[in-house]
Amino acid sequence: MKAKAVVQMMTPKREEGTIASHMESVLRKLGEDTDREGLLRTPERSEKALKFLTSGYDVNLQDIVNGALFQVKHDEMVIVKDIEFYSLCEHHMLPFFGKVHVAYLPNEKVIGLSKIPRIVDAFARRLQVQERLTQDVAQAIGEITKPRGVGVIIEARHFCMMMRGVEKQESSTVTSAMLGAFRSQRATREEFLSLVRHNSLSR
Repeated sequence: MKAKAVVQMMTPKREEGTIASHMESVLRKLGEDTDREGLLRTPERSEKALKFLTSGYDVNLQDIVNGALFQVKHDEMVIVKDIEFYSLCEHHMLPFFGKVHVAYLPNEKVIGLSKIPRIVDAFARRLQVQERLTQDVAQAIGEITKPRGVGVIIEARHFCMMMRGVEKQESSTVTSAMLGAFRSQRATREEFLSLVRHNSLSR
């Protein structure tokens, strides 16, 4: 009778000072057995996930735009709404997520539509607070397109309020940033808010 093969999981060797090596120490501090099968590769997976979730630090906005600014005779509002985003709260390093609505009034130039969600991701994939994320996106759109105005609204849910602390699962947070005509002209703000609220596409 043939002996059954025994597969032994080996603990990977980790370079000292890496995120993975520190994560192994964190798991041990939490009382976990880092040699058990389910956790053997967790430090490496955590490092990979954290690097992706904070990859926005390495993004260059000019590389994102890549020349996608076009001369167009269009002076009416352009809105890209319901942009999904995921970010990490810098206070607890727990996720917050939701939707971003971006509008701008062109000043002879428009930006490629796909660039706007990429700009959102560049700032969302960092340790953030929602208030600053809102301002970051608005200011970036303003600097890149040089428009007559920019409006940004973010609606989000925060795991730091849902999983811990007050534990309010149904609460949401709304922030806005209004620059240029969106700040100075009430009619422009109201048009933006009305168009954001209006769901014209079937789900």
